[in-house]
Amino acid sequence: MESGQQQLQPQNPDQRSAPRNIIFDKYEMGRLLGQGTFAKVYHGKNLATSESVAIKVINKDHIKKEGLVEQIKREISIMHLVHHPHIVELKEVMATKTKIFFIMEHVKGGELFEKIIKGKLKEDVARKYFQQLIFAVDFCHSRGVAHRDLKPENLLLDENEDLKVSDFGLSALPEQHWSDGMLHTQCGTPAYVAPEILRKKGYDGAKADLWSCGVVLFVFLAGYLPFHDENAMRTYRKVFKAEYRFPPWISGDARRLIRKLLVVDPENRASVSELMKDPWFQKGSSSNLTKLSLHEENETEKSQKTGEKIASTTTTTANDTSESPPFFNAFEFISSMSSGFDLSHMFEKKKRTGSMFTSKCSAAGIKAKLQVVAERLNFRVVCEKEFKVKLLGKTEGRKGKLAVVAEVFQIAEEVAVVEFSKLSGDTLEYTKFCEEDVRPAIKDIVWTWQGEENKYARNVVGNVL
Repeated sequence: MESGQQQLQPQNPDQRSAPRNIIFDKYEMGRLLGQGTFAKVYHGKNLATSESVAIKVINKDHIKKEGLVEQIKREISIMHLVHHPHIVELKEVMATKTKIFFIMEHVKGGELFEKIIKGKLKEDVARKYFQQLIFAVDFCHSRGVAHRDLKPENLLLDENEDLKVSDFGLSALPEQHWSDGMLHTQCGTPAYVAPEILRKKGYDGAKADLWSCGVVLFVFLAGYLPFHDENAMRTYRKVFKAEYRFPPWISGDARRLIRKLLVVDPENRASVSELMKDPWFQKGSSSNLTKLSLHEENETEKSQKTGEKIASTTTTTANDTSESPPFFNAFEFISSMSSGFDLSHMFEKKKRTGSMFTSKCSAAGIKAKLQVVAERLNFRVVCEKEFKVKLLGKTEGRKGKLAVVAEVFQIAEEVAVVEFSKLSGDTLEYTKFCEEDVRPAIKDIVWTWQGEENKYARNVVGNVL
């Protein structure tokens, strides 16, 4: 039996129940809920809180053989990014030598698909689910995540009959974009995929998701797919032409909204902001929007507090003066900067996030350079404390003004690490700020960026350890 797993035998010898399967002294794993090609999902219980959870178990050997390591790592990264009331929550990830355990929110209502196969949804019910889907998808897009497999089978219902988006296995992050700024991987379920994906051309993941949302809404209201034929090529031809017919019971307002989404040219397809202004969409959505706005504010505040807590627990100061920057935990440095295959850092609860680089410049020189760059990029230095520089954008973004903190850490006498983290604002705008604005502006002080191999830097840290 692997470390982290144990069987607890019943204390009463007359008791006939099966031994309890306990993992990591924290969760009890129960009945099988579902099974896929590479994973099994079990019902589980948190032993400390008695909370029900779903435990997804993945065999490491299988994902290595199939070349899915990067996909699993990406799915974990994405699910850490998208905490939202209408997205299934990933609570934590743990691992043994042979298995990976995703501990997830247990969504008790099952797949929304099960409701639809019994018949079409009433328009008010369909609208509620569609609103919740769009709120969740918009939240993903604001963090640079494209889902790429939106369909009723991946939409779950909780005990309150609220929608939860699941299965981010095919999702994409900004770093998967090619040099043309587009995604190129053909993926998804053909009946729901946008025509630009089927044409094997570069595509915008967010716009492709909105096509899928249009197909999902049609299915909600009609009870069947808009593009369907027993012959796959005829189905594709219908998708390429957006050729479909509405059943007579779908209202005029709902039809107009679906037509805005099922547009072959992605440039002419409705955006989320346009959808939210649509009369059909707006019915009954104001209270949902208020609740979700409050949630996002709470999540931002929570992530800031978590970041502060992480910083306080993973760094120590060289002395009590501001003459030297804080020391960076060398184990974290190796994990964060390495581009090699290592799953271990995915299972650390206190994980550093953000864009990071090493430099052989002095901390004071790095700090001075960041101030100059901030002014050039139209950012205001709003707060400076020792070896931390906080920058505030002067223009309003999608989620307000972008606020960024840059902190300098010492890992050895001749090497410093600089880490950027988002305090507030839109995640996609933050990613663009780091990748397109900051990188070229500070290249003269950068030794190596996160993920780029630098054997000498690793040797320096090895000597520190």
